Amino acid sequence: MDLVIVIDGIYYALGLGGAGAIVAWLAGPWYSIPLWILALFCLYFFRDPERAIPAGPVAVSPADGKVVAVKAEGPGLNRISVFLNIFDVHVNRAPIGGTIRQVEYKPGRFFVASREVCSAENEQNVVTVSGNGSEVVFKQIAGLIARRIVFRKKPGDTVRTGERVGLIKFGSRVDVLLGEEWEIVVSPGMRVSAGSSVLARRRGQGQPQ
Repeated sequence: MDLVIVIDGIYYALGLGGAGAIVAWLAGPWYSIPLWILALFCLYFFRDPERAIPAGPVAVSPADGKVVAVKAEGPGLNRISVFLNIFDVHVNRAPIGGTIRQVEYKPGRFFVASREVCSAENEQNVVTVSGNGSEVVFKQIAGLIARRIVFRKKPGDTVRTGERVGLIKFGSRVDVLLGEEWEIVVSPGMRVSAGSSVLARRRGQGQPQ
C-alpha cells in the first residue's frame, strides 16, 4: 500500500530534526533524543494512506476513529460522531460525491473531543455536500489538543466520494449529519476508516453515485 506524508508533517519533522541537530551539537546527542522522537512522531501522525473507496449509493466515514455516538439530531436528521485520537490518521475525506454547497467556520471552545458537548460548543468547520439528490453535512471539530482545522475545498468545488478534503491536527472529532433517506449501518464502539468504511446506505437506490 502506498503511503504519503502530508506536507505539514514533513515541515514539522524537518524543524524538529534541525532543532535536534543543534541541541546535539551544543549539549550532546542524549539531549536531542526527545526532539528526534517528536520528529518521527510527526511523520507518523501525518501519514496519508491510500484507501479503497466503496462503490454504490453510500456515505463513507470522513475520518478514521471510533464511533462515539449515533443519535437523532432533529426531525428526520441523524448524527454520527467519530472521535480521532492522536494515533489515528487525521486526513479527512468527503462522505459523498457531489458539490460543496457551503463551508462555514464557527469559533468555539476546546473541550475534549470525545465529549458530547463538543458537537455544539467546540471550534468547528461545517461543510455541506450536495449530490445525487441528497445533502450531507459533516463537521470538522477541534478538540483539547487540536487547534488547527484545514479544509482545502471551497463552495462550488466538485468532490468524489472518499476524496481528500482536509485534515484536523491532533486529537479531534468529526460529525456527519444524514437525512432520513439514509440507512445508518454503524453503531457506537465501531472503528471506522476515512473513505473506506461505509456509515450509511441510500434507501431505495442500487446504482453507484
